[in-house]
Amino acid sequence: MNNVVDCNSIEEVRTNIDRIDRQIVTLLAERGGYVQQAARFKKTTDDVKAPQRVEQVIAKVTSLSRELGANPSVTEQVYRAMISAFTNEELVEHVAISHTNAKP
Repeated sequence: MNNVVDCNSIEEVRTNIDRIDRQIVTLLAERGGYVQQAARFKKTTDDVKAPQRVEQVIAKVTSLSRELGANPSVTEQVYRAMISAFTNEELVEHVAISHTNAKP
């Protein structure tokens, strides 16, 4: 499922990369919205960190990477960095929710 077109110039390569980056950032924003929601359903910071879930996601995306012809190593590195950043964001959201829900 490789949709890469053969480019005739570096400008054409960059235009396609810019187009893809816009799609990636759009999807990151959408994913981030779900990460924020997930914080509502988790009781502890350990639930937020969820190392077993992280490994499930990594296994799933590296398998998908192979299926789609992407580099599994690059996919894993990108996903680990992304998950780490989103986990940090979710921890902040979780703390804020916990403080809001705490009884005085």
